[in-house]
Amino acid sequence: MRNTKNNELAVCGFAAVKTLEKINSSRIKRLYFTEEKAPLFGGLCKKLSAEKKPYNKVKDPVELEKLCGSVHHQGVVAMIEPPEILPLNTSITSQWAENNEDAVLLDRVGNANNLGAIIRSAAFFGIKNIIIPLDEAQSSITTSSYRVAEGGMEFVNVYSIKSIPYLLRDMKGRMVRIGTSLDAKQTTAELKSIKKGKGAIIVLGNEENGISQEVKDNCDSLVIIPFGEMSGNSAGPKVDSLNVAQAAAVIMYELRK
Repeated sequence: MRNTKNNELAVCGFAAVKTLEKINSSRIKRLYFTEEKAPLFGGLCKKLSAEKKPYNKVKDPVELEKLCGSVHHQGVVAMIEPPEILPLNTSITSQWAENNEDAVLLDRVGNANNLGAIIRSAAFFGIKNIIIPLDEAQSSITTSSYRVAEGGMEFVNVYSIKSIPYLLRDMKGRMVRIGTSLDAKQTTAELKSIKKGKGAIIVLGNEENGISQEVKDNCDSLVIIPFGEMSGNSAGPKVDSLNVAQAAAVIMYELRK
């Protein structure tokens, strides 16, 4: 939940707040916790006290629900300034290309929990570049995505772009552009050979329709997760596709395998 009056974002969930404490404690403006969780945040309270920032033990967990807008607060809520989502520019992408870095580009992934899960997987597999379009259909960084990321938000950089096709056209020849599609002829098992040692932009589509045709047209390759080969089940999957966050984890594993 975002407090527009104070320009704050609520971060809840034990792992999210603990990682925030460890990596970016200076970003915390206020801290609230239940009596049960109080002993686990003694060190952070000392830091906040030294910086003259408030912290409070709440008597009723409902108070935390009001602060973060969720019953999944796990006994702690930290208020921070909303994370800055930097506009992606040529200087940044040139550095990616030079260093053979990978990036994940989301094509209007609208569910905040899926965004958080994708960021969690990206942090786990060491992929630090996430790109989201400035589109109403795309989820941005929220309390929910922060919590589901389980601390992963502190290890990635989220960038914004105005146009996915424009970015992909601009990256032609500089990075390998790989889309995900149910009608792809190549599989995720071939990602290493598709990349050929270069950095890749992996495009993940939204939950309903996948990536758009215009985006597909601007990819060098399209890949699909090979269900039959992985499970030995020649009959094929029982459902059409994986959740986008689950698919992202499989793809990132293949990239780092």
